[in-house]
Amino acid sequence: MLTSTAKHILHCIALGVVITFFLFSSGAIKTSDDDYLAIDPWEEYGTFMTIFLYTIRSISILILPQMLCNFLGLVCFNAFPDKVVLKGSPLLAPFICIRVVTRGDFADLVKANVMRNMNTCLDTGLENFLIEVVTDKAVNLPKHRRIREIVVPKDYKTKSGALFKARALQYCLEDNVNVLNPNDWIVHLDEETILTENSVRGITNFVLDGKHPFGQGLITYANESIVNIFTTLADSFRVSDDMGKLRFQFKVFHKPPFSWKGSYVVTQLHAEKDVSFDNGMDGSVAEDCYFAMKAFSRGYTFDFIDGEMYEKSPFTILDFIQQRKRWLQGILLVIHSKAIPFKYKSFLALSVYSWIMMPLSSSNIFFAIYMPIPCPFILDLICSFLGGISVYMYVYGVYKSFPLKRIGFFKSVLYIIGALAMIPFNLVIENIAVMWGVLSNKHRFYVVQKEVSMTTEQRPLMTV
Repeated sequence: MLTSTAKHILHCIALGVVITFFLFSSGAIKTSDDDYLAIDPWEEYGTFMTIFLYTIRSISILILPQMLCNFLGLVCFNAFPDKVVLKGSPLLAPFICIRVVTRGDFADLVKANVMRNMNTCLDTGLENFLIEVVTDKAVNLPKHRRIREIVVPKDYKTKSGALFKARALQYCLEDNVNVLNPNDWIVHLDEETILTENSVRGITNFVLDGKHPFGQGLITYANESIVNIFTTLADSFRVSDDMGKLRFQFKVFHKPPFSWKGSYVVTQLHAEKDVSFDNGMDGSVAEDCYFAMKAFSRGYTFDFIDGEMYEKSPFTILDFIQQRKRWLQGILLVIHSKAIPFKYKSFLALSVYSWIMMPLSSSNIFFAIYMPIPCPFILDLICSFLGGISVYMYVYGVYKSFPLKRIGFFKSVLYIIGALAMIPFNLVIENIAVMWGVLSNKHRFYVVQKEVSMTTEQRPLMTV
């Protein structure tokens, strides 16, 4: 059995091999004079086409800061950390409120996950906690001293007119609704998010440390039953993104220059109330992103939380596209909001505009074959590095999501091959989401299907 350190060393070697392969195969590193492209693009393709080819080749640089953070996060910190060990007694931990926000459309899912998450907390030794479910429609949770159901009144309006999830989150902060003290902590989950004992220990360590008012950890998507293997493999990139960019920015900068996710969010109440979710329409579609950028601008600090949580990938390709479309539209609203100074959003802007330019940048695959152009060494180097790290992030994400000890070597290799084979199809789907997002209404909030039928044996029991 390999140790976590040995796994990390092998992972770093594999990453280096993949990047080196891209450097040589793309021609960024040349081994002979024959590798040099003997062509004058101005004569071969004309002025307009040459400018176009160099422009779309240069667009790739926009994503370089984000991918550098991914690279450094995957290399500088152990990519296969051991089981989280408590650094103090959970009995001494500050009060923790686990807050789930839902529309109430999937009542059975919410009930099952509330009971399951409560049992996980109790099994981990946590005592000072409450699970709050904030819903637009009553889900009729069972009466329990550790469970509180909050139904947002239909006539409730925030001062700025915030809508959707932001409206529900802000309602919880109202003085006549909130039951928490300023130094209490809130763990924000989506209705499908499943706690693990590792994540509860990580959160306990985070709140006992108390150095940073905001934190976030890893979410994986290939646990238990898999509804759609395509979307699950596509989401393996997000797993790498958490362990790379998210972890690096929080452990090194303690700031969110590239924002964060909307689930597995841990906040201290006084800081959350100060930042607030009452941020108008600009902060209603991607309320998590707006919140992070606003907190960043106010000088708050962040940290990475050890231990993973479980979620499921979208069940259909359409839901997958709709999800990405909403993220893009919501982040664009944040980037263009005048309420947050641009200096705090500059790296996020580079990231999202590289996303918008994906239809152009991905066309490099075609043009590099049929209309090659000689490029400066540094540009070839950057493009090869970006290609190598992007492909490897799928490999690492799959390996992290489908560990060998759970599924075996053969299946693990098959999933990795499957993820690599799906990259072209995933690229097409992401391009569809981008074009749809840019051309459609940016103030809508699409909710994906999240509930699957469960047998009686799968339903968790309540622990009192």
